[in-house]
Amino acid sequence: MNTMARPQATDARSTERPMPALIDWWLLGAVVLLLCFGLVMVSSASMTVGDRLAGDPFFYIYRHLFAMGLGVACAVLFFQAPMVQWQKAGPLLVFFAMLLLMLLLVPGVGKTVNGATRWIPLGIFNLQSSEFMKLFMVLYIAGYLVRRQDEVARSFWGFAKPMLLLVITSSLILMQPDFGTTVVLFATALGMLFLGGVVLYQFATLIFVSGIAGWALIYFSPYRWQRMTTFLNPWDDPFNTDFQLSQALIAFGRGEISGVGLGSGIQKQFYLPEAHTDFIMAVVGEEFGLIGTLSVIFLFAFITWRAFQIGVRAEERGERFSAYTAYGLGLWLGLQAFINIGVNVGMLPTKGLTLPFMSYGSNSIIVVCMVMALLFRIDYESRQSGHAKSKGGRSWNLM
Repeated sequence: MNTMARPQATDARSTERPMPALIDWWLLGAVVLLLCFGLVMVSSASMTVGDRLAGDPFFYIYRHLFAMGLGVACAVLFFQAPMVQWQKAGPLLVFFAMLLLMLLLVPGVGKTVNGATRWIPLGIFNLQSSEFMKLFMVLYIAGYLVRRQDEVARSFWGFAKPMLLLVITSSLILMQPDFGTTVVLFATALGMLFLGGVVLYQFATLIFVSGIAGWALIYFSPYRWQRMTTFLNPWDDPFNTDFQLSQALIAFGRGEISGVGLGSGIQKQFYLPEAHTDFIMAVVGEEFGLIGTLSVIFLFAFITWRAFQIGVRAEERGERFSAYTAYGLGLWLGLQAFINIGVNVGMLPTKGLTLPFMSYGSNSIIVVCMVMALLFRIDYESRQSGHAKSKGGRSWNLM
C-alpha cells in the first residue's frame, strides 16, 4: 500500500488577492458623523431665529435638509466621473467660475446680504460662486502641476502663471467683499504649489509679498481693521464692535467640560450673531463643552489626515493629478475648519467663513459633499489600480 500522501488540487481562486473595499469606511463614517451632528446643531441654533424671522422654527432646518439631499445627489454624480475627466475639465471649470464671479459685478444680478454681494438668485436656491471657485481652482492647479511640473520647478514664469490667475480670481472675490474666502483660496493654492516642487526662494518671496498685501488690505479697510483690533482686545467694547467674539467666548465659558446640554444653550437666543452659520462652533462649545469641541476638532483632523493619506497612495502609483487634488482638498478643508474654529475661540480675527459639513449654508454643504466625492473617487481608483496590479490582469470597475 502506498502510504505517501497524494498532492491535493489547489483552487486557483484561493491564491488570488481578495477584492479591496470600494469605500474608506472610516472616512465615510467621520463625514457622516459631522453632517449629522451639524444638522443637530443647526436645528438647535436656528429654531429661535427661524421663528422670529420667518414665523417657522423649522425654517432653516428644512433648507439645511434640502441642501444635504442636494449635496448627496451631486456627490453621487461626481463620483461617477473618472479623475482623468476632471483633469481635462479643470481649465474650463475655472473659466466658468470666473464668469460667475464677474456676473456678480453686474448691477441688479447679485443678491446683497449684510453689505456683501456674493449670491446669484436661482429661484429656491442662491448660488455662491466663490464656494465653487475653491473646488475648481484646486482641480485646475492640480492639472497645471501635472502638465507643467518641470516648468514650475525650474522657471519663475512657470510659477507665476497660475499666480496671475489666482490674483485675478482673488480680486473678483474681494470685490464682493469676501476676505475670508480669498485667504482660504490663496493659502490652498500656495500649499499645492509648494507640494508641487516650486523653487523655495520663489515661494518664500511670494509668502512675503502676500503677507504685506494681506496686511495692507486689513489696514486700509476700516471694517477689517476694526475686526483686527477687536481680536486683540475682545473686551474693549463688548456691547458694540466686540459683541460677536465676546458672546462666543461667553458660550465656551458656560459650556465648561461637558456642556449645558443639547438645546439648553442661552447664547444662541439673540445674543450670539450668526449662531447657525459662522459661530456654530460656539453653540457646540456651550451645549457640549470641551468634550464636544475636541471631538469635532478630532474629526476634522482625521478627515484632513485621511485626505493626505489618499494623496500619498495615489502619488505612489504615479497618479499625480489625483495626488495633487487630494492634497489640495485636504489643505482646503483643514485650513477652513482651522480658521472657523480659531475665530470662534478667539485665536484669529473674525471672518465670515462657514464650518465645513456643519454650518448652515446650501452652497457650503453641497460643495463639501462634492469634495468628499472626489476624495472617495481618488481612493477608489487607487484601490482599483492596486488590485489589478496584484492580479496581473485588468482592473474591475464598479460602474
